Amino acid sequence: MNQNKIIIEFKDNEIILDKKLSINDDKILDFSEILVKNNIRYVLFSRYIPILFGNNETSEDIDILVQNISFEKFLKLWLEIENTYECKNTQDPIDAYNAYLKNHHVVRIVRTENQIPEFRIKIIKNEIDRFTLKYRKKVIRGDRYLFISPFEMQIPSNLSRGSPKDIEEARFLYKLSKDTLNLTLMERFLSELNIPKESFDLFLTSQ
Repeated sequence: MNQNKIIIEFKDNEIILDKKLSINDDKILDFSEILVKNNIRYVLFSRYIPILFGNNETSEDIDILVQNISFEKFLKLWLEIENTYECKNTQDPIDAYNAYLKNHHVVRIVRTENQIPEFRIKIIKNEIDRFTLKYRKKVIRGDRYLFISPFEMQIPSNLSRGSPKDIEEARFLYKLSKDTLNLTLMERFLSELNIPKESFDLFLTSQ
């Protein structure tokens, strides 16, 4: 495979990805595997999704949505990673859980020896968060995998933020996946985010 070439295959609820991994990709896979090992259901969303599929952007923040976990499960994760990662909010796991995670604030985690990327963890808060976690997609790269927000959610989410960069990323994801999108599901997300179909057509399908 050409090192710069990306091959993407959409297959039911999975996406097969053939690409040369960046340093950040490797770090994100490492952290995702720790979450899986600790039986924490998660989904990556926001800026990293188009980057993963070859959009020429960078992001130092990796947004991660997780299920509503108990303190015991959070503490188990904390104790496992504390020798290689650190929390930027606080050094106290009780404080991190009660003051941040349970209050729907982001818990910021970085590797101790390298502060990039920053993993920004939050628990589900509303129906859209629950949908995002429920309909997550499994991206498989060789013998490794991670879970991402479905394009049907990520595209409307970008449109709802509305900046030129967000709209360009939505357009990139739409062009990449338009032949495989579950339009019924995406229309549901568009409705949840109060995005008129006219806006969807204007910014995406008319390009």
